[in-house]
Amino acid sequence: MNTDQIIEKLKTGNANFVADKLDGKLQDSVRREELTSGQAPHTIVLSCADSRVVPELAFDSGLGELFVVRVAGNVANTSSMASIEYAVAHLGTKVIVVLGHQSCGAVTAAIAGGDNGYNLNHLLSHVAPAIAASEDGAPVNDVVKTNAKLNAEELVNRSAIIKNAVETGGLKIVSAYYNLDSGKVDFLD
Repeated sequence: MNTDQIIEKLKTGNANFVADKLDGKLQDSVRREELTSGQAPHTIVLSCADSRVVPELAFDSGLGELFVVRVAGNVANTSSMASIEYAVAHLGTKVIVVLGHQSCGAVTAAIAGGDNGYNLNHLLSHVAPAIAASEDGAPVNDVVKTNAKLNAEELVNRSAIIKNAVETGGLKIVSAYYNLDSGKVDFLD
């Protein structure tokens, strides 16, 4: 599949999820056995760690189709980027989806500010550019969408591996927004 076909597959899978018509393919012992010799996921999803957002279900995907990297706020930090670089360089993955979501707690905490302790403050600092790029007093969900877009850009700006794959046409990066209430994924690009 090319990148456009993969994105259409993701959109179709999401429509199945929204309609409560998951097909459940590629989720059995036969598929597990097929994957013992290796993996070739078509899509990387940089998603929030929020338990309400499950990319494999949201895109009606089976085992081995998605390489999911989860971190609060779906931020492109050094560790999440390294995992993504691995999938691009060694697994031949063709699409990256940076998936923000409605009512993101990490973005809400970043907007609120304050001292959340060393580790969480460090993580939330990655959301600061989205806050700065948004209008003063912007609703959290607008900042979430900006955050997804900026983190998609960061993948290219801070990784030679990812940048090279995009420039040679083998990789496409898109940002998206998951609606908690409906399960619908809006592609922002």
